[in-house]
Amino acid sequence: MLENITFSYFAEQVVSHPALLIAVLLTLGVILVNGWTDAPNAIATCVSTRCIDVDKAIIMAAACNFLGVLIMSLVNSKVAMTIKNMVNFGGDTDSAMIALCAAMTAIVIWAIGAWAFGIPTSESHALIAGLTGAAIALQGGLDGVNPSEWIKVIYGLVLSTVLGFAVGFVVCKLLAVICYRFDRRKTNAFFSKAQVAGSAAVAFMHGAQDGQKFLGVLLLGLFLVNGQSSAENVMIPIWMMILCSVVMGLGTSIGGKKIIKSVGMDMVKLEKYQGFAADLSAALCILLSTVCGIPVSTTHVKTTAIMGVGAEKRASAINLKVVRDMVLAWVLTFPGCGVIGYGMAKLLIVWLG
Repeated sequence: MLENITFSYFAEQVVSHPALLIAVLLTLGVILVNGWTDAPNAIATCVSTRCIDVDKAIIMAAACNFLGVLIMSLVNSKVAMTIKNMVNFGGDTDSAMIALCAAMTAIVIWAIGAWAFGIPTSESHALIAGLTGAAIALQGGLDGVNPSEWIKVIYGLVLSTVLGFAVGFVVCKLLAVICYRFDRRKTNAFFSKAQVAGSAAVAFMHGAQDGQKFLGVLLLGLFLVNGQSSAENVMIPIWMMILCSVVMGLGTSIGGKKIIKSVGMDMVKLEKYQGFAADLSAALCILLSTVCGIPVSTTHVKTTAIMGVGAEKRASAINLKVVRDMVLAWVLTFPGCGVIGYGMAKLLIVWLG
């Protein structure tokens, strides 16, 4: 079992194994794209309500993502099990490595396409779909897919959507009732600061879930080229956490503004207390799901929480066209990334064969 992974050792392994080099470059590309399409969700509301400047918000999101990864520093067995249990390669680490590379490619292609239209996507679901498509290509059918594990993803998708909307609606309603007789100027001053804290909490939970997940993928690639099929119970190196945070922050600074506009401005016009309600609801839902071990998408939770907040005001406050585009992207993620993963796996088989 590999332990105490230093940067020099990791670099040597990358140079020695071309497959690992490809996997590392693709994973860093996914983390960068995650910064484009996912991390901006955490700061979308506080930027749209002008509680904090977008550049400062990006720095805050990068720092909180790093802290989220740091707190979840042990690579949870669920990270490796997501790779192992969704699909079955019968202990063949070479096939698993091909699937990993194919899935990473599918995520990058799909997420960049969605970003071009300003639509937030779930890299978590894209990873699972890409792996499934690759498994079908490698196994020549559905024998490599485990339905009992796949259904957990569907449960998580439904639960996060319903829970995010419901908690957003309830929290916003409670705040509206509590602050009904308060001076609006005083409440705005309070919620301006509270919303920044709420966005920081969502960014932290994003790092705890997605940042740790893709760091686990990075480590798994290292284990696979060494003939080991699991990356369980290994401490993530500090240098790797910093690398992840920097790359994710870079992605947010490059393309995050388009997602911020779609989520924080176009979908629902929010007041400061509503933005705080959305942030608080999203952070609570992600925390609850993480504690219970339920796989959820931070993108889905945050956007549905914003929808719930908008519905509390009035149903017409929600821009249904933007919501429709987002839902369509979510629904198409599984077949879309699955097809790309399938095609990339076939190409890699021919190339490596």
